[in-house]
Amino acid sequence: MEYRHILFDVSDEIATITLNRPEARNALSMPMREDLDHALAHVKENAGGDIKAMIVTGAGGAFCAGGDVKAMNNRTARAPEGHKAMQSSHDRVYNLLNMPLPVISLIDGPAAGAGANLALAADFVLMTPKSFIMQAFARIGLVPDWGGFYILPRLVGLQKAKELVYTGRRVYAEEAKEMGLAYDVVEKETAMDEARSFARKLCQGPTAAIGVSKNILNQSYNQDYRTMLELEAMGQTICRDTDFHKEAVRRFAAKETPLYDWESMKD
Repeated sequence: MEYRHILFDVSDEIATITLNRPEARNALSMPMREDLDHALAHVKENAGGDIKAMIVTGAGGAFCAGGDVKAMNNRTARAPEGHKAMQSSHDRVYNLLNMPLPVISLIDGPAAGAGANLALAADFVLMTPKSFIMQAFARIGLVPDWGGFYILPRLVGLQKAKELVYTGRRVYAEEAKEMGLAYDVVEKETAMDEARSFARKLCQGPTAAIGVSKNILNQSYNQDYRTMLELEAMGQTICRDTDFHKEAVRRFAAKETPLYDWESMKD
């Protein structure tokens, strides 16, 4: 497929989606949203095969400025049409949040509004030192979208989530890491190299087990203890039948080099 507002690449088992409207700080145009849908579907279809990790980033010194505010000035749709349009984003965010492999977002520059929540839907958020995350919705009299109401309290707690939503203030990289919005802060000059290095290590892991674990962890705030135990049992049953598990157990019994050992792993 020829993409219009993203760049999409798969190499070394890592899929990279780059939001590519630098002249608009990668604001979420309709063509970009359609491009994202196609790319995410491709990654999901090939998860565990040709693709074992994914990176989402932005071009031109910005991650994503969120919705196209200039276009909002010309919007004529009434409430029913607007509600339907917002619902169209839900599958997109759900598919990203529940992608059955590790997802890394790399923020360089602003990640604002829907762009912030797009980034936060990843498993791990990496930020360059001068980049920031901003729940910008209050600045234009709106409420968080693109999954913000679900994601934000789970990362920072309810009270801090309220503060970020009510104020719409910028959260720069170091504070974001301290707060739990970001996993790590990386140097701008080597940011993509560090993101790919992290992704390559994750690619060596048990993609099936990671995918199952991710699905269950994402449900952990919504289910009771008994349900979580049942999900655990089903997940373990699935993973015990994988080639990765069988080979890892064989190596352990034979006292061979472990199949997956994070601390001693090389890129």
